[in-house]
Amino acid sequence: MKTGLFFGSFNPIHNGHLIVAQHMLSFAGFSKILFVVSPHNPFKEKDDLWDAKKRLNLVKTAISDNPNFEVSDIEFSMPSPNYSIDTLDALKALHPEMEFQIIMGSDNISGLNKWKNSEQLLTKYKFQIYQRPGSENIELPNDNFTLHKAPLIDISATVIRELLSKGHSVKYLVPESILELVDN
Repeated sequence: MKTGLFFGSFNPIHNGHLIVAQHMLSFAGFSKILFVVSPHNPFKEKDDLWDAKKRLNLVKTAISDNPNFEVSDIEFSMPSPNYSIDTLDALKALHPEMEFQIIMGSDNISGLNKWKNSEQLLTKYKFQIYQRPGSENIELPNDNFTLHKAPLIDISATVIRELLSKGHSVKYLVPESILELVDN
């Protein structure tokens, strides 16, 4: 079963994430999309992250109406910070029958060389890339990368958190199902 892995802090999950995931489900040939919630991404400051269990719950709630979307908390039982290669190896050990491919924004390609065991990642796994605003003209590292013309959605979790901190509404930026949960 071909499964798309959508890694992220999801701090919080927003409609841009869901639009990209649905696009990849429709056009990359995935049977399902697995949202892998990272308690601590090594490239993000831990102090800026909402509680990991809250973020996990928000993802569960946001995707609950789509039978092709699932959430994984596998990184919650792994050493922190979380590294994609370790998570991929753990998932592959648990589900050897699945073909895992990484869903990633084009803005992350330039920093792949900073990822743990990046050479192994680049040769061992396939990447399904969606365009991000500001990084539309990118060069793909190798044949394991496929670029998709997904909708360019410029919604930022950082902006959502800033709006919430100022008491502003984030209606239409996050799924209706989590609107009340993010206001807390």
